[in-house]
Amino acid sequence: MYDIGRSKRADKAYGLGNVAIVPSKRTRDDSDVDLTWKIDAVSLDFPLVAAPMDSIMSPATVIQMGQLGGLGVLNLEGLWTRYQNPQPIFDQLAAVDDALAASQMMQRLYAAPIVPELVSARLAEITAAGVPVAAAVSQRNVRSLADRIAQAGIDLLVIRGTLVSAQHVSQTADSLDLYDFIHSIDSPVIVGGCANYHTAMHLMRAGAAGVLVGFGGGARHAIHDVLGIQVPMATAIADVAAARSDYLDESGGRYVQVIADGSIGGSGDIAKAIACGADAAMVGAPFARANQAPGQGYHWGPEAWHPSLPRGLRSHVDTIASLEEILHGPSSRSDGSMNLVGALRRTLASTGFTDVKSFQKAELILV
Repeated sequence: MYDIGRSKRADKAYGLGNVAIVPSKRTRDDSDVDLTWKIDAVSLDFPLVAAPMDSIMSPATVIQMGQLGGLGVLNLEGLWTRYQNPQPIFDQLAAVDDALAASQMMQRLYAAPIVPELVSARLAEITAAGVPVAAAVSQRNVRSLADRIAQAGIDLLVIRGTLVSAQHVSQTADSLDLYDFIHSIDSPVIVGGCANYHTAMHLMRAGAAGVLVGFGGGARHAIHDVLGIQVPMATAIADVAAARSDYLDESGGRYVQVIADGSIGGSGDIAKAIACGADAAMVGAPFARANQAPGQGYHWGPEAWHPSLPRGLRSHVDTIASLEEILHGPSSRSDGSMNLVGALRRTLASTGFTDVKSFQKAELILV
């Protein structure tokens, strides 16, 4: 602990950029590495989740992500559930270069109401493709969409926000008790963002199947500037992993998945997040660079179009390859932006581990 004047003390915390993975005394062959990941009844070929952001996930890219062995999550509060045909909207946004003008335009476009029938139609489209169906909604709107979600019978529900608590209290709307809500629906629930041990324990005790660690949305610096809040991811993941272990003992064997959701810029960050204790990583920006991404070279999250307090701008990214190449290669770049699955496999092999669970024990150093 560090003193801040006479009345405050603060912990030292570390981000993923402050740590590195230490090679072990042995290496493995790539073919010996098993990257499979299972959350509840959903089994995946690798532990990567495409974030529920309009710039990367449409019903089509959710389906393709599933066909490639991963998990895509559709944002139920995005353009796909507000407009019958949102393609002209994406084209309109892509034609605006100025980030400030784009944020103002998004505030207008996202002011359109969510259409419940479109929620059902989008989820039915993904279900018909035979891939895992995962959808995201904010803690504020989860009650209003609960019936549609239940009717769709989705595989996973993600309740995702800047900061999510086990009980959302409001003086102007019905309070949301996550324990009651989670136990009232059949779909397993992933909840986040979470930044510390105590919040993670509350979410696990509420019945969450998975906990998202971090802000997600790619706006961590803006959130720090606007709200004064920051999540150093290496420390946060390690703290939530400790909560997972303690809750496993407390519950008599119930294992809750820890999913890193923030500061994931490339394959190296994915590996370090898992080495810190995560079971999987929710990835945004790298997938925005796919040729099929709806953002057409631009990337944004819900914080960019918040109606009263935007905490991030739409960013410009280069489209570099297909979604398949970003996931599975081959890679033509040396910056960790392509072949994310192959790079993770190689990291495990190079450090002597054969599966994700054992890799969580990898040795780390501060750099």
